[in-house]
Amino acid sequence: MSDPQITTDLVRDLIADQFPQWTDLPAAPVAAFGWDNRTFHLGTQMSVRLPSATAYAAQVEKEQTWLPKLAPHLPQPIPKPLAKGCPSDAYPFEWSVMAWLPGDHPAHPTEGLASDLAAFLHALQHAPVTGGPGPGPHNFHRGGDLRIYDQEVRHCLDQLGSAVDQDAILRLWAKACHSNWTQAQVWLHGDVAVGNLLVQDNSLSAVIDFGCCAMGDPACDLTIAWTFFDQPTRAVFRDALNLDNDTWARARGWCLWKALLLITTGDAAGKNTINALLTDNTQDQLIARNA
Repeated sequence: MSDPQITTDLVRDLIADQFPQWTDLPAAPVAAFGWDNRTFHLGTQMSVRLPSATAYAAQVEKEQTWLPKLAPHLPQPIPKPLAKGCPSDAYPFEWSVMAWLPGDHPAHPTEGLASDLAAFLHALQHAPVTGGPGPGPHNFHRGGDLRIYDQEVRHCLDQLGSAVDQDAILRLWAKACHSNWTQAQVWLHGDVAVGNLLVQDNSLSAVIDFGCCAMGDPACDLTIAWTFFDQPTRAVFRDALNLDNDTWARARGWCLWKALLLITTGDAAGKNTINALLTDNTQDQLIARNA
């Protein structure tokens, strides 16, 4: 099946057909949306979220089921499902109507944001909500065993050759793959990135896009430490979460895997992330601070 062509006209037609009470509301694409879904404003108080391909279709039911259960236990708002659309001749997957969450994506790292996000993730990891989905194809194995991507990492390195520091990266990767999460599975977001954070008045105001959420190892939620935070804010983030060194090593591995994939596609952000990973001395700073 080819990926559906998702347009404003399609959204209007779907709303008119399945939720006629909202037919008169204007629909327009948001300024920026992620890869997994296409998102549209619906009036001023709602959004429409449609999976962009078969690989992401299962995320709709997951968000519809679990976000209302998680929301009461979190310090910032998360998306609130208002309705679930059905597959049709015009569009082959389930889709969601969500309450609109105001805010802007962070423009630069701050200690306040690092602290707020750490508190949010701590609350998510300790949310008393059981029975959630484990890692798997629905979330690209985030929260599971990092070694599932060993072959992919090595293939990327073969492609990149001397363009990256092979020895340093392989040492980092080996350390990341050395341990597993041995505690009870906890909730994880699965895609903690700048595009999924909203801020207002310099504070974290909401966390969005839980399509990759699951219960498992929270290491994958820490990659923003190197993709967005700088050395000072990374230290605040790490100190506030108070997770063990092995978890942070696995977090580096998750970050490394994605960064290598980006580099092979020509995305410069991947090189910046690799540099941040290889030059990070946060652990040494925290040991000195707490000595």
